[in-house]
Amino acid sequence: MNSTHHQKNLLILVGSPRRDGNSAALAAAAQRGAHDAGASTALLFLDDYIQGFLPDLRHGSAPTDRYGELFLEHFLPADGVLICTPIYWYGMSAQTKAFFDRSFSHYAGSGPEPERVKAAMTGKRLGLTVASEETYPGAALGIVHQVQEYARYTHSDFVGYVHGAGNKRGEVAADPSQPLLAAERLGGAFFTRKYSDYRVETPRAHNVWDAPAR
Repeated sequence: MNSTHHQKNLLILVGSPRRDGNSAALAAAAQRGAHDAGASTALLFLDDYIQGFLPDLRHGSAPTDRYGELFLEHFLPADGVLICTPIYWYGMSAQTKAFFDRSFSHYAGSGPEPERVKAAMTGKRLGLTVASEETYPGAALGIVHQVQEYARYTHSDFVGYVHGAGNKRGEVAADPSQPLLAAERLGGAFFTRKYSDYRVETPRAHNVWDAPAR
């Protein structure tokens, strides 16, 4: 990487309770790709930081766990964030959902801190890996849609997702669609992959790619 350029920082969040499961394998593959591409990476397990759900903050305080550290010290400074979750009942894991829900306590108030948090939440590159025992493509679509809408809400770029199939720990490596390779490629191209999301007023060229059409 050219030393005159800012080294991009990719945060990889694993929402599975298994340290050696399929979500962790996809996360590790993405981390290898990002590292090889010259990005700074951190791979964290949500279980180490989140021990409770979002309460009614009008009548109580947030759980006394490490979520504040995770969100303020790791998530907000990151240039990109890759969410790695198993599919539980066609949705993301409770740990992963709690990560998004708990952010409410940091941006929903008034004063300078919430405004700083909201500003730091925007403009990131986001990605997703999902692992399920079903090969059915639609199993992941609810999660994909949720992350996509979060990205659009925060003016972030949802640059891609990978779906791997496996039930036993690490079985995703046997998936013939090679999701570990796809995750590694996603990590490697996380900050360089072309992203476009056109609206009617978006200025755009006639070609999608720089290379001339054949």
